[in-house]
Amino acid sequence: MVIPPSVSVLFPPGGQRILFVQAHPDDTDHLCGGTVARLVEEGKDVFYLFVTRGDKGSDDPEMTPERLSAIREQEQRHAAEVHGVKEIVFLDGYFDSEVENTLTLRRELILAIRQLKPDIIFTFDPWRRNETHPDHRAVGMCTLDAVACARNRMSHPEQLGDGLTAHRVKELYYFATDQPNIWIDISRVVEKKIAALKCHESQTKHKDLYKWVAEKGLVAGVGQKLKVAEAFNRQTP
Repeated sequence: MVIPPSVSVLFPPGGQRILFVQAHPDDTDHLCGGTVARLVEEGKDVFYLFVTRGDKGSDDPEMTPERLSAIREQEQRHAAEVHGVKEIVFLDGYFDSEVENTLTLRRELILAIRQLKPDIIFTFDPWRRNETHPDHRAVGMCTLDAVACARNRMSHPEQLGDGLTAHRVKELYYFATDQPNIWIDISRVVEKKIAALKCHESQTKHKDLYKWVAEKGLVAGVGQKLKVAEAFNRQTP
């Protein structure tokens, strides 16, 4: 595989509307919040979609899934405000650690794509080796399937009409990938990434965020001589 040089300027022409499809609140803020900050900084319209509300993400024996869902949704809304995200969509009926790549979920993602009409979608790399979280694998694969179907007017025609049309996504960016082919320099937006992560107090209150972001960013960028980076696998559907 030929690895292209590191990228410091976002993104190809036509990439104005950007959708991040995530399994849980805080996924994107942890894995590529610096890229979100750069996109917003450059005037892009960024949208977040969450399949679950992260109702299992706590070791507190007194916490309940219902309480945690409400907490994490509110934390995510605050983090999105920090970044300047244009709109947040939470799906209903899906639960942390129980997401599967089903036709029902695919239909909901197709509908969201046809409504939001993103030029570019970011999501999990479903083929990442040793990806242990089933939700990440399922969301990544189902998003890819939805992208393939959303562009075909004969696929799921029940979701057309009333202003909705088939929509073709120009590019996919997989985050949490072990096969990166593009790198984003986030050195100038590290503080914004950390500020968004601080909003996820239920997940980050015991974490040294400055150290964590610096270490992850160095690992991602070391091969490209970038001090703090985020890495992706870019594909053209």
